[in-house]
Amino acid sequence: MKSLLIPNLYVDSIFDIDLQKLVDNGIKGLIIDIDNTLVAWDKKTAPDSVIKWFDEIREKGLDLCLVSNNTEDRVVKFTEKIKIRAFHSAKKPTKAPFYKAMKYLNTDKNNTAIIGDQIFTDVLGGNRIGIYTILVVPIKSKEFWWTTIVRRFERFVLRKIKKGEN
Repeated sequence: MKSLLIPNLYVDSIFDIDLQKLVDNGIKGLIIDIDNTLVAWDKKTAPDSVIKWFDEIREKGLDLCLVSNNTEDRVVKFTEKIKIRAFHSAKKPTKAPFYKAMKYLNTDKNNTAIIGDQIFTDVLGGNRIGIYTILVVPIKSKEFWWTTIVRRFERFVLRKIKKGEN
């Protein structure tokens, strides 16, 4: 079942990602989702722990940008204090937002990773263009109605991942 739905790495949270290992494997840029990856979807700003993690990313020599399917208002509000480049209304899993982010990061598919909480947006989109995909467990279980429906399909894929049937 190795498909476009299987991430290269599956972790509990962003804080479980070994940033040095990414660097050692040639990753130079990170494309990161916001909602339920960095913060619960209903949180307006980044907590200190996430801001500290952004600093760790930069200390490792990695560059980053945020890519979200959410609205401009949501993304602008989230990034106004942290001053990180972000793209809103991305329409992941289409390829365009990933290429746009890589252009901004000055990276390519061989040295870029996507970090996100959804198989059918972040993982699928990243795998479609061949970048390294990292899936994190969603921060909050209560979500938008559409995401709740999609999560049912994700649970099926996740069972296969956990059983090693990729």
